Amino acid sequence: MSELTLDTLVDDNNYLGSERARLENKAILDELERKKKARSMAVPTDDNRVKARLRELGEPITLFGERAADRRDRLIYVLSEIQAAKGDDAMQLDEESPSEDEEEEEQEEFYTPGTLELREARRRLAEYSLPRAQKRVAQQRIDSKLSLGRIIDMRKKIFAEVKAFANLGSQIGDERPIAQVRFAPNSEILATGSWSGNVKLWNIPSCTPIKTLRGHSDRVGGVAWHPQATLTQSKDAVNLVSGAGDMSLHLWSLNSDTPLATLKGHADRVCRVAFHPCGDYVASASFDTTWRLWDVATQRELLLQEGHSKEVYTVEFQNDGALVASGGLDAIGRVWDLRTGRTAMVLDGHVQAILSACFSPNGYQVATGAGDDTIRIWDMRSLRALYTIPAHTSNVADVRFFRNTDVPLPTARKDAPIGDVDMSDPDVKPADPDDNATKTEEEWRYRSGSYLVSAGYDGFVKLWSADDWQLLRTLPTDSSKVMSVDLSADAKYLVSGTYNRNFQLFAPEDVLS
Repeated sequence: MSELTLDTLVDDNNYLGSERARLENKAILDELERKKKARSMAVPTDDNRVKARLRELGEPITLFGERAADRRDRLIYVLSEIQAAKGDDAMQLDEESPSEDEEEEEQEEFYTPGTLELREARRRLAEYSLPRAQKRVAQQRIDSKLSLGRIIDMRKKIFAEVKAFANLGSQIGDERPIAQVRFAPNSEILATGSWSGNVKLWNIPSCTPIKTLRGHSDRVGGVAWHPQATLTQSKDAVNLVSGAGDMSLHLWSLNSDTPLATLKGHADRVCRVAFHPCGDYVASASFDTTWRLWDVATQRELLLQEGHSKEVYTVEFQNDGALVASGGLDAIGRVWDLRTGRTAMVLDGHVQAILSACFSPNGYQVATGAGDDTIRIWDMRSLRALYTIPAHTSNVADVRFFRNTDVPLPTARKDAPIGDVDMSDPDVKPADPDDNATKTEEEWRYRSGSYLVSAGYDGFVKLWSADDWQLLRTLPTDSSKVMSVDLSADAKYLVSGTYNRNFQLFAPEDVLS
């Protein structure tokens, strides 16, 4: 192996994309930044004042077929173009300033009383999440001591497999569009939720149907597996949750095609749903502008969380179990601390609705996909957007990090037995860093969170590196709109759910052969 230097890194195409692609990305990001600043501009709402302002700028006061709202949007666009040309950071467009009462109202915090059940749940969540966070940080400190050469080798090996993903097959999943697809924790079963109101289970990789779960009377917006479903969870217990347009959530076992329980409380359509890593709680996002936390054992609502000005579309838990992210049609995302109920971070940067959110297994990064065709990566340590990926040419409908946390190393990937050993035994020697088993375990641990996948309404599924956020692989589908995507925990499969009622299965070439 040649000596690793900065020069060799620059020559490595995995680290440096083409200059043309970078310039194109910069132009897209500049346009997004202009749109973001335009959203914060204060412009008149009175139509006569809008016309007068357009006249001052030398623009037509009205266009054929233009409505008052369209005219105001045109004024915003013109002013944002002027601002971008001048390079000003801010432009005061309306002479009216908010009153002191309005300023106080904007800054005012309010609290709602919580139940004893919620207080107990917060205590349990703290007891569950703190040891997991401590274990994660301790492992990250160990991993930080890996040599740069070793990291480069693992990265190249993993990304070579990712770039080898190809179409394994396609299956008609339902009579109406597939809203969401999710692999079971054992990677052998796929759950699909469709606009027909059905949730279906499929064998993987044969794509043969197992059963249809019927209970919803309107389109299914989200499905999620219990963290231990198909692993240690009993088939008779709760293994799956779904949310739908009938304003309800259903809890499902694997031995019945009727729901074990129905959770009601939302006042509008339920979109995405998520299981807490401990499996005791479920979160749901709804068009009633709230997301809610439910107790699986008692089927009771523990928390009704407000904070979005428009419909809430997505909700997702951090793997430690301490945080939850929500995203809405107001283009704002929020990260909430479940232990205290406070907002940990506001994800403000998208210019269109946030349709998907996913925590990285590293615990401190969040990816959001939105209607502005971009993926934004947020860093909770610095409380800012770390990177913006111009991902698709139409809505980014779903984003998923590869995650194998809490999933054992697949047998096929083991070069030698790996297990717990008693290091106090004098006959046991420390792990040799050059041993194949140790290397394989390191690679499996490094793989988690090393790449992510996105689905877009442009008909493509795309795989991205999670260190420099560059495109690794583009996979075409048989639909103009990909509505959902997921990666199996064993790293063998990728699935997409589409608007034309199909789901497609992808796998690396070594799995295909």
